[in-house]
Amino acid sequence: MTMTIRAAATAAALLVAGGAQAAECIAPANPGGGWDFTCRQIGKIMTDIGVVDGPVQVTNMAGGGGGLAYQTVANERTDDEDLIVAASQATATRLAQDAYGGATADQVRFLGAIGADPGVIVVAADSPYQSLTDMLDAMAADPSSVAFAGGSAAGGFDHLKVLQLAQAHGVEDVTKIRYIGVDGGADAITQTVGGFTQGMTGDMSEIVGFLESGDVRALAVLSDERVPGFDIPTAKEQGVDVVAVNWRGLYVPKDISDARFDEWVEKLRAVGESDEWKAAMEANGLAPFTVLGADFESFIADNMESVAALSREIGVIQ
Repeated sequence: MTMTIRAAATAAALLVAGGAQAAECIAPANPGGGWDFTCRQIGKIMTDIGVVDGPVQVTNMAGGGGGLAYQTVANERTDDEDLIVAASQATATRLAQDAYGGATADQVRFLGAIGADPGVIVVAADSPYQSLTDMLDAMAADPSSVAFAGGSAAGGFDHLKVLQLAQAHGVEDVTKIRYIGVDGGADAITQTVGGFTQGMTGDMSEIVGFLESGDVRALAVLSDERVPGFDIPTAKEQGVDVVAVNWRGLYVPKDISDARFDEWVEKLRAVGESDEWKAAMEANGLAPFTVLGADFESFIADNMESVAALSREIGVIQ
């Protein structure tokens, strides 16, 4: 595949400026899953389009839901200019909920996001609910009548998606909504298909195979626009103004130079504009979502504020 003109120009400029260097990407989890995907795909494309010199080393550092990697970067590798770290909405959510042992967002620098895994609400194939509003109407009448399974713990991002939808639809007491946190999206779908819960809350990439097999139906995708290749209505189309996407991006150590930070922004921009990344997004059900540099740092601050407010409302944090 060929790069877009702008991506090619950016790569060339970085090479001329001496910006192409070997790098390491920490995936704060075991192989497989979103953070590992982020490091391996972005790292490979950075190498393929020539904005880094040689392969990007991927280091898997599981522990604490991303907390081990975060603390390692914040405390031990604060000025490593050749280090990037995979991040997602889960990173921001856990920071907002003080789940990283007192760590704060200003201990690293959030670089940017170049794609997003849209949130989804899924039901079993034989579910009586035919639309998102059918389900939310039932919850408005009795918030405890619909139970959800998700791949994050109570108060995590999967849980918060349901609460945001319920609030937007006028459900008065979201604390009565039942939620079961299990180990990943596949387990959440098993709970729903088996009839233990009425709905599954997760990400688009987690349900593609189950949609193809006919085990589940997707009532809504929580993105601004429909995901190409999938005939799933957005929540907004159904009158519920909620967008909840699990963005895929990177952060870097806090004490690198501003010049190096800007170089990394341009490298990530070049990846996001490449045909290789567009193909990777399409193959994995990702939606366009590009926010970089200072704009991304502002986005993280606003996002964490809203997550913290909702988390206080449901008692996850004080």
